[in-house]
Amino acid sequence: MSSSTALPYTDTKPQGSADFYFATNATFRFLLRRLGAEGWRSYLEQLGRGYFAPVNRQWREGGLGAVARYWREFFAAEPGAVVDVEERPDRVEVHVRECPAIKHLRAAAREIVPEYCQHCYWLGCARAGEAGLTMRLHGGNGACRHTFARAGAALPPQVRQDIVEVRS
Repeated sequence: MSSSTALPYTDTKPQGSADFYFATNATFRFLLRRLGAEGWRSYLEQLGRGYFAPVNRQWREGGLGAVARYWREFFAAEPGAVVDVEERPDRVEVHVRECPAIKHLRAAAREIVPEYCQHCYWLGCARAGEAGLTMRLHGGNGACRHTFARAGAALPPQVRQDIVEVRS
């Protein structure tokens, strides 16, 4: 991974293509039907530990500053994202005011898998765990808050009902 970016990939365009969200939604639908919820979660956890290993290592070595930097760069490359990243001494909070994926899928009148927002939780938990952090997700359906924290931050347990299903 290049030291000039916190992202695990390089791209010559300033933002990605929103059509990628169509493929993501369709892939989630396929995996949920083929593997069930447990298989889909396992896939996401493996993706979080494997594909994101360079970022997870960067987070582990760079701490919360590296987490904040990654999310700022990530959402800067996402078309239509309205996101604030807040650094605190014991955590980073990513306030997604307008999720670019949900916005784009809705604008195209796509049927969004209800579990769509859960992918952020399963990926995030796996990634945070690899970096020695904890992760919580609150909200969904187009707006949410991701919290990445040091173990000592004493976050309350994740309540699954706090992750809102997508309503088309």
